[in-house]
Amino acid sequence: MGRTVEMPLWVLVLLVAFAAVTFASHFLFPSVRWFFRRRMERVVARLNERLQRPIEPFKLARRHDMIQRLIYDPEVSRAVAQHAKEHGVPENVAFEQARRYAREIVPRFSATAYFGVATRLAKWLSRALYHVRLGHFDEDAFGAVDRDATVVFVMNHRSNMDYVLVTWLVAERSALAYAVGEWARVWPLSGLIRAMGAYFIRRKSRDDLYRRVLARYVRLATEGGVTQAVFPEGGLSLDGALAPPRLGLLKYIVEGRSAESRDVVFVPVALNYDRVLEDRTLVAAGRSGERRFRARISVVAVSILKQLWRKLAGRYHRQGFAAVSFGPPLSLATFERDRPGAGVEGLGEVLMERIGAEVPVLPVPLVARALLLADAPPGESDLAAAVDGMVAALPRDHVRHPDGDGAALAAEGLRRLRWRGLVADGRGAITVPEDARPLLEYYAASIGHHFRGCSA
Repeated sequence: MGRTVEMPLWVLVLLVAFAAVTFASHFLFPSVRWFFRRRMERVVARLNERLQRPIEPFKLARRHDMIQRLIYDPEVSRAVAQHAKEHGVPENVAFEQARRYAREIVPRFSATAYFGVATRLAKWLSRALYHVRLGHFDEDAFGAVDRDATVVFVMNHRSNMDYVLVTWLVAERSALAYAVGEWARVWPLSGLIRAMGAYFIRRKSRDDLYRRVLARYVRLATEGGVTQAVFPEGGLSLDGALAPPRLGLLKYIVEGRSAESRDVVFVPVALNYDRVLEDRTLVAAGRSGERRFRARISVVAVSILKQLWRKLAGRYHRQGFAAVSFGPPLSLATFERDRPGAGVEGLGEVLMERIGAEVPVLPVPLVARALLLADAPPGESDLAAAVDGMVAALPRDHVRHPDGDGAALAAEGLRRLRWRGLVADGRGAITVPEDARPLLEYYAASIGHHFRGCSA
């Protein structure tokens, strides 16, 4: 027992490392996890005192526990068995595939990251880039929503800034769980997004097992009362106009509910911008007919860095107005009672109609539409009169500008377009360069549905 044993130094280092890991995993890590868990519970308790819709226990479950619950769910187990049979693989192989999908989907929510970092950063960034305007919001209608119902915000998708704006604007009411695409699955962004409670989805996966694991997670979150935010259009608008709804996530939320399930209340949210940071990329993709484009968060990041550089150089200015409006909540139980047989397709159409009705009207889209409809290049007074006519045809609360008269709106929109070089002045008239026309069409399309059936 007292004999000396000689060994290479690298072996000793390995032994010490393994011993340290074993000690940490069995003694240190559980205590640390318990400490942070208790701290998080105290933070959440304080947050729930001020939130209109408290953070549900489902959202606070440990990620490992949630993954285990998901992969051992009876519906997922049946999907695993079916996948194994159809593909001729052992069930344990199919089970491991389902586990990988679950680990990919399930978030790791952190109240500190969401309310301590994300919402503050979202507020700063929104105000740094835009003059933010909150449009229509019926506080009484939202406050009257059943406390036990699951709230789902359904939004049009104009920019990656949509996440930022809405996260900040509803931070006093609830924490949102977003469905985000593959663009966010990059380190270190993926970790932050998971900590905010978002879950990743593969937009075009043809793997039935993956879709069934995702569907079950969405249903569990919905049954657990998690407040969610989804984009029914399924992706960024390439032409500026509202797109028909894609029903994947709506189906997962709506279908398979039991009679005892809590109600789901949809809140339409409409966003619009004087400048979409990714506009040129989106317009180019729309003209090419190819949805593969690089309008990812990097485009927004580059724009932010440019703004910081301009601020340092003394040439900083905001990108115009960004506005968000909230429509009246729609109860799923009420919808199914009033429109039996409408199904998810009917629900999707109604939600998109409600989103469209709330889209804010801003100076740049108004001026872009007026310029495109003009028979000849207008002067500034003619442009103001055309804008004034369009404003008169709209409900007053649709126009998000401190001065709602046509002259002020036209001057503001024209100033923004001139700064970007999208219009030209000559001989007392305002002209649109040919290469700028697609961008003006993109902005005009964002409000075009408001004028269907009228001469304005």
